[in-house]
Amino acid sequence: MTALAALAAMLALAAPAQTPPPDEPAIAAALKAGGFSGFAMVATKDRILWQTPRAKCAPAAGTAITLCHPRATDQQRWPWASVSKQVLAILTMQQVDAGRVALDATVDAYLPALKGGGIAPTIRELLQHRSGLRNPDDSPIDAAGDPGFYSTGPTGLDWCLADRKAPGGDWAYNNCDSIVLAAALERVSGKTLAALFDEGLAKPLALAGTRYVDAGADGLPDFARPLPPGYAVSFERYGAAGGLAGTGADLLAIDRALAAGTLMSPAARQAMWAGDPALGYMALAQWVFDAPLKGCSKPVRIVERRGGIGRYQVRNIILPDVDRIVILFTDDEKLEFGEIWQGKGLSHDLLAATACR
Repeated sequence: MTALAALAAMLALAAPAQTPPPDEPAIAAALKAGGFSGFAMVATKDRILWQTPRAKCAPAAGTAITLCHPRATDQQRWPWASVSKQVLAILTMQQVDAGRVALDATVDAYLPALKGGGIAPTIRELLQHRSGLRNPDDSPIDAAGDPGFYSTGPTGLDWCLADRKAPGGDWAYNNCDSIVLAAALERVSGKTLAALFDEGLAKPLALAGTRYVDAGADGLPDFARPLPPGYAVSFERYGAAGGLAGTGADLLAIDRALAAGTLMSPAARQAMWAGDPALGYMALAQWVFDAPLKGCSKPVRIVERRGGIGRYQVRNIILPDVDRIVILFTDDEKLEFGEIWQGKGLSHDLLAATACR
């Protein structure tokens, strides 16, 4: 063996193991086996490895309404639903880095409307859904049988602040947590949530197709107007908890910046991604845990944010240690993604095909 060949062999042995390239047929097979329809993307920090080919969608039976966009591309706008909470966590940690808020300070320090009427939750408790606030899911139902907070009933900050209980204890999913947190951020910064998003994410990452839905036609995604008959949910009523609508390309840009650590300080990201086993591995507005994936030699760290409004579902998953990002949007409300930690189901099988082959 020549000296050059020997050196190359030594370097190869010393180099860290690399994540294998994704098995594209296995990705397609996992999506097909899971009954997935919509837009799917698998990427790394610098390139897209796989995404859904262009597909055409037919109008719903008996209507002229197209339930999915005729171009399944990364420029299609979808509701981000509760991925909006992950974005809110980023904006919150940016305010923590700026010294305007502290994770363990009570929110009444920033939002005087919370003074009195019970103990105020901390910023951290809002992000962990341990606030004791009123829950919109418990609001009186509308004519369609859905919580009226999201359609035709009383809504907003004042509703969320009434009749609250003491914070702490186990986590209990609650959209009011995000609505109240956003109000606190707006007050301490002197800027609207949309302006904070623009300043903290849209401008630095050149996001072109994502914004908060408002009450006007121009604020709604192209797939959501006109609304189907009997579809009373108003996307804008979700606010910071689920009111973002945007593209797969923009979500990928955010994920890449998160993975690269450019959106906040290392300490802030570490705090945001600290999954608590006692809370079902809830971190700050996302779940972070290690899970075994079929074909991987050891458990893989998972950063998962899921969401759903009406018939729309989204999964945003970052595997920071193996440089993989998986984004899924669908308009099939009955689609079962499964639980990654159970070692089976659509999400698990897709991640295994992405990271372990």
